[in-house]
Amino acid sequence: PGCGSDVKSIRTTALPNGSGFELNGSKIFITNGQSADLIVVAAKTEPGAGSRGVSLVVLETADAQGFRRGRSLKKLGMKASDTAELFFDSVFIPGQNLLGEEGGGFYQLMGQLPWERLLIGITALGAIDFALAETTRYVQERKAFGQRLMDLQNTRFKLAEIKTQAEILRAFLNDCMVRLLDGNLDAETAAMAKWWGSETQNKVMHECLQLHGGYGYMLEYPIARMYADARVQMIYGGANEIMKELIARSMD
Repeated sequence: PGCGSDVKSIRTTALPNGSGFELNGSKIFITNGQSADLIVVAAKTEPGAGSRGVSLVVLETADAQGFRRGRSLKKLGMKASDTAELFFDSVFIPGQNLLGEEGGGFYQLMGQLPWERLLIGITALGAIDFALAETTRYVQERKAFGQRLMDLQNTRFKLAEIKTQAEILRAFLNDCMVRLLDGNLDAETAAMAKWWGSETQNKVMHECLQLHGGYGYMLEYPIARMYADARVQMIYGGANEIMKELIARSMD
């Protein structure tokens, strides 16, 4: 807790102890934390060594003494998703549960980030497509001032803008997926996909909710839930400010 996008500064430790490691610390914002029976924990096996001191250990929760799950966290959106706090108090991890090489955890995590960030962009596009379809259907049915909302120029222009933004994002993501399959998706391009996709998603949800009027604020309408769910896309997988820094670093 408190480290956010700065993976190197995690404080949870897994120090050598006999035939394994002693795990101490805590984690927050852990997806599936309440239900998972197998947890990969990033911890410092060599505190003070920076990124080279991070390792990944696998915790089997069934018989883990000293492990406990905290409260289920109440979130703004994605309320169907189980998100929890986890606590480790002198939990013994067998040596065979070290995932990969000791000290290699940071690089293992970094190696998967381009795919994770591209996936966030892909998720954004899927949400945009669904929001556009729902909003188009709504404005075709809803009437105001004696005509369909779809017949108003402002509505038509907003939908045209959203459709164009979606197709531009789709073309970029398709290019990113080709790069991924070819094995040359670089961190900077993945950061662009994550940043641009999630920013576009949030702008689109804002416009689509506005076109729903008061009904858009009601949780029984999908757009209200999609509006709330979209916000975290700009935070997890590395905050969008970090994405811009990665992109700028590649240019300097």
